[in-house]
Amino acid sequence: MKFVSWNVNGLRAVLKKNFYDVVNDLDADWFCIQETKMQEGQAKLDLPGYHQYFNYAERKGYSGTAIFTKHEPISVHNGIDVPEYDTEGRVITLEYPTFYMITVYVPNSGGELKRLEFRQGFDKAFRAYTSQLSAKKPVIYCGDLNVAHEEIDLKNPKTNHHSAGFTDEERTDFTAQLDAGFTDTFRHFYPDRDGIYSWWSYRGAARSRNAGWRIDYFVTSQAIDGQLQDAVIHDDILGSDHCPVELTTKNLLED
Repeated sequence: MKFVSWNVNGLRAVLKKNFYDVVNDLDADWFCIQETKMQEGQAKLDLPGYHQYFNYAERKGYSGTAIFTKHEPISVHNGIDVPEYDTEGRVITLEYPTFYMITVYVPNSGGELKRLEFRQGFDKAFRAYTSQLSAKKPVIYCGDLNVAHEEIDLKNPKTNHHSAGFTDEERTDFTAQLDAGFTDTFRHFYPDRDGIYSWWSYRGAARSRNAGWRIDYFVTSQAIDGQLQDAVIHDDILGSDHCPVELTTKNLLED
């Protein structure tokens, strides 16, 4: 089974670029996106064979998530049941008989870390939400988590130590998420691989210099570690300031 996640930095914009080519080439069972930056009715996607689910932010042109899947779920839930965090369209959960599939766009702490407190609150609430689900059946979640966990996960850790996405607080919160019984799937397979990133600033020719950050993830309940097969970061795919990331597993829909 193949899962793909991509922060498209504006779905309507990437639809005019290579979105359909990427979806067709990767041919995922689940294709999750973040930062749709659109409201209901602003784009109609032609994705034969895929069920389409969206969560829109109340604020226009901001945030937003979607999941396109070949496998119809038994239920769909938007948000994490915390009103403070559920107005920005950041989370979609699909329930299947044997697992939960979640896409998430974690808040950015912003310039001068003005949203760090808000983001930490989201991290705590999301950890509680995923832990509650994982106690029932395994969870797979993916998306732009807006954190580079360790120094190996970004090009310039020293100069970015107190930057949004690489503060001690954000990194500690992600460690707490993993300690709650979850696996960073890329590091599960490639614990020491460096120079592999999923986001590059548009400034300073960062992508051509590979001055990037690994902030897009697939995270899974440790209960299915034995069913994971591979994790891939498609850093050759353009169209956004992020690239798609991928997880392959055994057939989790079988009991």
